[in-house]
Amino acid sequence: MGRFIKENYYILVRIMLMLIYSMYGLLESAKSTGVSFRVFLLVLFYISLMTFKELADGGKKLIFLTAAFIVNVLLIYIGGRGFIILFCILGFELLIFFKAKFPLYLLMYLVVFAETPLGDITEFTVITMLLIFYLQHEYVVEKYAKQMFEDTVYQQGLKRDYETREYEVQAELKKNMLRAQNQVLRERAELSQTLHDKLGHSINGSIYQLEASKVIMDKESEKAKSMIQSVIDQLRTGMDEIRAILRKEKPEKKKMAILQLYELCADCNNKGVEAELSTEGNLSAVSDELWEVILDNTFEAVTNAMKYSKCSRLDINIIAMNEMIRCMISDNGVGCSTFKDGMGISGMRQRTRNVGGTIYFETEAGFKVNMLLPL
Repeated sequence: MGRFIKENYYILVRIMLMLIYSMYGLLESAKSTGVSFRVFLLVLFYISLMTFKELADGGKKLIFLTAAFIVNVLLIYIGGRGFIILFCILGFELLIFFKAKFPLYLLMYLVVFAETPLGDITEFTVITMLLIFYLQHEYVVEKYAKQMFEDTVYQQGLKRDYETREYEVQAELKKNMLRAQNQVLRERAELSQTLHDKLGHSINGSIYQLEASKVIMDKESEKAKSMIQSVIDQLRTGMDEIRAILRKEKPEKKKMAILQLYELCADCNNKGVEAELSTEGNLSAVSDELWEVILDNTFEAVTNAMKYSKCSRLDINIIAMNEMIRCMISDNGVGCSTFKDGMGISGMRQRTRNVGGTIYFETEAGFKVNMLLPL
């Protein structure tokens, strides 16, 4: 019930005003000639038309207003000038319907010049109250409601855009992780195939020669020694080939580091904390040593955030510039006014100093780790 009144107070107040001034008109009519049945029916008809007007929409409202205007004129003609205030209400209703400019509302004060039982001062006061009531709704309440509606639509649009962007980021993250994992698996398969092709036959031949050397060791020792030496030479050559293959096929540190960071974000997401990795610039210029520092410090920062910050989101940003690489790990957790260097923070400082970089922390809005490392 309270919600209904709150949502329809404007309509209810207007109906109450019409009832009050209708009763006033009936009482004034009764003083002079008595309330005739025609006047009473006209009052009921007028109130009905104005009530149904509230339920109508568009052009139908104008039909009810026109009919109410005709009935109001008949009331004033038959029932007396006590019904003129009803005419003022109807005038304001028409001005609202046609969205008239403010100066036109002032024309309603012309009613003051009409002779009515209320008197000029009372009429002026009543019209002023009606003017304030209607203008308040039209220029304040309606404007505020319109602004609220527009803000709600705008916020819903922002929410949809954010959800779309979040979905796209998550999809891109998964795609990058799969791409990196497939790359590692492909490199492993290529390495296995290369080792098999280049070393398999050589090792098998060496085994056969060693078995043969074992058989003839006692009878033909010189020949056996020669065969063993040949095996040794083959194995040395094989070791050199293994080293060359591993140097050639060794995965790039950058790829492995990026994969590990993506896996770290995925682990955070699985634990209920939204995590995202973003990179900018030419990361190929970052050395393996710097990648080690970035990885170790990032894992330390994320671990601390998951333990202490009570955050719902983590961001890892790596930006390669001309002569520096910047790495930022931030969360939206509780933050802290002061903190002491424990083993984890001290280790992060030490690793950063060892490569000539700097590290500092921001603790007001969440917790942020900033690293600047020279390329």
